[in-house]
Amino acid sequence: MEKMKKQFPTFLQILWLVLAVILAASVAAGVWVWQAGGIRGGSEQKLLEGLKVYGAVPDFELIERSGRKIGLKDLRGKVWITQFFYTNCRDVCPLIVPQMGLLHLEYQSDPEFRLKVRFVSITADPERDTPEALRKFAERFSADRKLWLFLTGDKEKITRLAQEGFRVGIGEKENSSEVKKKTGEEKEILHSSRLILVDRKGQIRGYYSGLDAEAMVRLRRDLKTLLRSRDTA
Repeated sequence: MEKMKKQFPTFLQILWLVLAVILAASVAAGVWVWQAGGIRGGSEQKLLEGLKVYGAVPDFELIERSGRKIGLKDLRGKVWITQFFYTNCRDVCPLIVPQMGLLHLEYQSDPEFRLKVRFVSITADPERDTPEALRKFAERFSADRKLWLFLTGDKEKITRLAQEGFRVGIGEKENSSEVKKKTGEEKEILHSSRLILVDRKGQIRGYYSGLDAEAMVRLRRDLKTLLRSRDTA
């Protein structure tokens, strides 16, 4: 009985994540997506997949929710998936963060996988997303501290990393007076809705829409292909 009680919350979390993914697939067509290069939908999405090399991630150093510094050197030798989000997001984040959470849950009990893979969520709103804020947010997903990293840091560095490093859109715009009154938010933060696959050498190997269930299937396929590869950093 005690064992069942311990397992029950985990079951609810998995169920919630599955429902969120189903919701993402059903509403994706109607959700606004802001991306660098304006790549959207259908066959155009696949142009940024397929394990080609789309550039290399530059050296960086940010702060993890635990307070420790994390940089490119800590991820070399791992296959990793990254995304940009922020904790107060009411647009695409409630749809794309569960995609990462579902991947994390699928593999977190696999010892070999834990040695080879990392998930990296980088805030686009570092002014509010302190390590403590990220820690509380991560707890909603029972995010494994070693496997799933939540990063914050200097705003300019994060913007440069997104735009020049990962080559995805990030920015902000002032809300209308009506939106300000309704939400209490002075500005809207804009960021990519894609999950980005990076290989052991720090090379970007694909961009996958977090709003497209089929793209998530392709991401899993390509992730497994990279894990089987003998290439090392």
